[in-house]
Amino acid sequence: MLKFLSKYSTCDVSDALLKFGVSNGGYLPNLTRFSHNGSTMVGKAYTVLFAAKDDPNYTAIKGGYIDNLPPDAVLVIALTPELQKLDAPYVKINNALYGGLMSTRANYLKSPGTVVFGRIRDLQEHQDLNRNVFSYGLGSAAHAPVVKLAGINVPLKISVDSHPEPYQETINPGDYIIGDENGVVKLDASGDLAEKCQEYIPKRVAADQLVAQDILQGVKCAEAQKHRRAGL
Repeated sequence: MLKFLSKYSTCDVSDALLKFGVSNGGYLPNLTRFSHNGSTMVGKAYTVLFAAKDDPNYTAIKGGYIDNLPPDAVLVIALTPELQKLDAPYVKINNALYGGLMSTRANYLKSPGTVVFGRIRDLQEHQDLNRNVFSYGLGSAAHAPVVKLAGINVPLKISVDSHPEPYQETINPGDYIIGDENGVVKLDASGDLAEKCQEYIPKRVAADQLVAQDILQGVKCAEAQKHRRAGL
């Protein structure tokens, strides 16, 4: 599945998810790509949760998380819902949750990328490493004084402002994470959704290529779409 998804864009995956009833197309909003290696980032979510240092509901995990990062995994880092906001900068923690040394180790372990629902630091280091890194924003201070490592490979709840009402997006360990210049998309690994997308995406991409050819030859857009997408 990872090899298959690497051939397509986040838009292609979102088109398939829309087809199968995922109204937001799996899109994880408000993330910026701060560095990349020129290819689509695809991997299974390896999730990391940080909580406020004084939060009694979480016990600090010792030993860190980075050395157990699998080679096919996208590192996904988030804060507990209490530390999130619905508007920019989307988190209440101004310290960076992720830095250059973590990217150095992650690259060595052959992880395809990192997504941080918070701030990152050491921007030039990530760029020099050509690592795929997405985040809400930048910072300079390390995270240790304000947050603690509270979970590894646990579900992450991401608060999203939306019409008609806000919602929480859940990222589970093992979910497929795809990222490119258009942003980041999540594809649930549970159930048969991934299998359906795998069947649908090549057909939709091929149809849209024919639509583009028709438009270049003067066919009206709506007419070309109706004709080429018939049966999809």
